[in-house]
Amino acid sequence: MSRTTFIEVDGRRTRIRVDGNPENPPVLLIHGIGRSMEDWSTQYERLGQAYRTISLDVPGFGFSERPRDTITLPVLAHGVVGALDALGEHRPMHVVGNSLGGAIAQQLLVEQPDRVASLSLINSAGFGSEVTMLLRMLTVPVLGAMSMRRPTRASAAMMERLIHADKAIATRERIDHAFAVGSQPDAGAVMLETALTLGTPRGVRPEWRRELAAGVARTPRPTLIMWGTRDRILPAHHITSPRRCGCTRTPKCTCSTASAICRSSNARNGSPTYCCHSWCAPTVDQRVPFSRQLTALASSGGS
Repeated sequence: MSRTTFIEVDGRRTRIRVDGNPENPPVLLIHGIGRSMEDWSTQYERLGQAYRTISLDVPGFGFSERPRDTITLPVLAHGVVGALDALGEHRPMHVVGNSLGGAIAQQLLVEQPDRVASLSLINSAGFGSEVTMLLRMLTVPVLGAMSMRRPTRASAAMMERLIHADKAIATRERIDHAFAVGSQPDAGAVMLETALTLGTPRGVRPEWRRELAAGVARTPRPTLIMWGTRDRILPAHHITSPRRCGCTRTPKCTCSTASAICRSSNARNGSPTYCCHSWCAPTVDQRVPFSRQLTALASSGGS
């Protein structure tokens, strides 16, 4: 049985969802920048059959209240840990992160290694400098603040269509949800703080990426790294970075471009033609379902 509720973390409301038998091995799902737990909607039923699946709106995003401190990667990871503590979940977890959530997952490993059984990093931040122009614009003085001043449904629609290669996935329901998320009192400020902390007008800052990679290398875990081949937020060639930085020295680390994650509605001969940045698409058609890959990773030694 699933339940979505709010819990208190450091005196702030954090929105969470829990699926599956509490006795099952725990899986933690962490969404990306400006997103919410709904990005994992197609995974809940699949994962909930074998795992206790925990997802949350990362503090400051979705419908969770922002942290008191200025947004940094450690602050975001602290908020996630606080949510787990509030749930009483202290077992080693299979941590899954998409985009910014992948960087948070790695930070969680660096700071709380005993709580991480394995990592699954999907189109993860932290492996390269290139990022979409829309996020780089947020770091431009004045322009960034102006762009976040008043959210509109049109801007929500633009972002949904950027994230999903198949425009049909950006339904009215998804756009309405994105607009509601963007209209939360601190949504704009949190987006700006996150962009300024992690990036510049030229791209993702190298300093925190190097520090994070070094920390992960000190505390290796079984790791699955996947990328959409037509990601327009963080390009797919970032998947070569784990090899360059030595991530593949991690025991049982698997890197693959996931050209079969999202299937185009007009794909020729039934062949997948692209992948998107977020994995919430209802048209997800995985040759090897992500839930099965996570199970394989867990059984290989990440438990």
